[in-house]
Amino acid sequence: MLTINKISGPLISAINNDANDKPKILETVLVGNSKLLGEIVSIIGSEVKIQVYEETSGLTIGEPVELKKELLSVELGPGLLTNIFDGIQRPLSEIDKVSPIFIQPGISMPSLDQTKKWNFEAVLKVGDEVKFGDKVGFVQETQLLKHWIMIPKDINGQIAEIQSGEYCLTDVVCKIKQENGDIFDLKMSQTWPVKVARPITEKLTPNKLFKTGQRVIDCLFPILLGAPVSTPGPFGAGKTFTQQQLAKWSDAQIVVYVGCGERGNEMTEMVKLFPELVDPKTNRPLMERTVLIANTSNMPIAAREASVYTGITIAEYFRDMGYNVVLMADSTSRWAESMREISARLGEMPADEGYPAYLSSRVSAFYERAGLVTTLAGEKGSVTAIGTVSPAGGDFSEPVTQASLKSTQVFLALDEKLAAKRHYPSINWQTSYSLYEEGYENIISDLPNGRDYLDYRLEAKRILNKEEGLLETVKLVGLEGLDNADRLTVEIAKSLREDFLQQNGFDEVDTYCSFEKMVKMTEVIIGVYLGLNNVLESGNSSESLIGDYFDAQTKYLLSQLKYKKTIPEIDEIYNQLLAKIPTA
Repeated sequence: MLTINKISGPLISAINNDANDKPKILETVLVGNSKLLGEIVSIIGSEVKIQVYEETSGLTIGEPVELKKELLSVELGPGLLTNIFDGIQRPLSEIDKVSPIFIQPGISMPSLDQTKKWNFEAVLKVGDEVKFGDKVGFVQETQLLKHWIMIPKDINGQIAEIQSGEYCLTDVVCKIKQENGDIFDLKMSQTWPVKVARPITEKLTPNKLFKTGQRVIDCLFPILLGAPVSTPGPFGAGKTFTQQQLAKWSDAQIVVYVGCGERGNEMTEMVKLFPELVDPKTNRPLMERTVLIANTSNMPIAAREASVYTGITIAEYFRDMGYNVVLMADSTSRWAESMREISARLGEMPADEGYPAYLSSRVSAFYERAGLVTTLAGEKGSVTAIGTVSPAGGDFSEPVTQASLKSTQVFLALDEKLAAKRHYPSINWQTSYSLYEEGYENIISDLPNGRDYLDYRLEAKRILNKEEGLLETVKLVGLEGLDNADRLTVEIAKSLREDFLQQNGFDEVDTYCSFEKMVKMTEVIIGVYLGLNNVLESGNSSESLIGDYFDAQTKYLLSQLKYKKTIPEIDEIYNQLLAKIPTA
């Protein structure tokens, strides 16, 4: 029997008074008479230290601590989609019925509805051999997705009994005769410890584009399926806006959104907004392919850490069905702050800015669970992990941003100055980067006219980089003071920024840009640049050539590119722009 002997916020110390009790690191416990859920984080002699995932107000010295003999786990099965959970997978909609406004300490209820009937369709038959990860049937959980029922860990053998029909999660849908002769009763739900990565057959090199519908990402900073991505940005830089756009328009079939330690009003807005969003690709509610995990800043700090692991475990579960999943963690800074507080209460030696020395390894371990994989069933699935970072004052040199930078392949730096100008997505094209350039070029070069597009793309990046230096000159002498070559660079760079990189998330056409349209827009803007540059190089141009060309009509035509739905409409604008270029 363990009894509480010290209470320090979310950290509880207990004394083990029974030699027969063998507490283990990461074992879950029920703390006090209210049976608060906690996890063992340290064992020194007979003293056991526990981080509690619920509010500890009201606990007293001497209350018992019960060992659960299991790791912190989540329930996986039909009912995950469309649901909203807290950081330890308690269903918030169900809790609201018995404890509105605030979650009362010690509330415990099944994560998934145990009474709802699901229509199970078997895909295997009696006599089939099965092993861990194999699919035995499915439930049409929503109109968009099939929820596959898979063989759990450590089970393999031969199907002795299976039948389609309507079942609850607690009903047996299949009996499996194992090699030792035992019969295993397979139900539609299973549990999995959140801090243990689900096994795979092989981790693959990402080789397919994760199309987002956002031109600044798809063109300049490509993401591949299964990539780890970090999006740092200060308050007001548009992190939530960017994540909403990725949830709505990306290639992912399933969205797992983790609100980790964000302010309650922001999370409330998200919880209200997501159920109202319509999936543009299917015209069905976006929630039909979404799982929300809400762990706000006023919830117990220790639960922030659990919420991130809960989210990645659910994402891995759907990945194992062969789906492409995007996990959005907003924000990993709040998760790191919870680690810092628990570490301080444990008396561990602090590192940079008080964060624990193992911060970088924890962040790396989280992002390592992303990736494109071959599942145990032999299918391909992926988890693309996108974690936002909220550095204080926008200081990207702080430890969490640096740890994320080292652990991710794509770095999308959000700029509050761009956001203040209403330039969204507010991704800074000077400081962001993607390490998938080589893979991106290999993929694009195999497409029709792909090599031409890659040349246009490189030219666009060069123009944007060159503009940075010219802007200082413009401030001194004005745009008219530049020679034709430099003015052409500035005018085209402005078009790239305002007509290409900037997208109107509230416009039904521009909120999403297909890859084909993006390629064509790049061709138009760079085509105009190359055409005018050829005239300049011929030496037969007037000093006012660029100023005359970029009149109100030209700027209007360029500004309308983003609002055209079809390629022929863009071609029509392109022909008008080319017709205005004088012959060399």
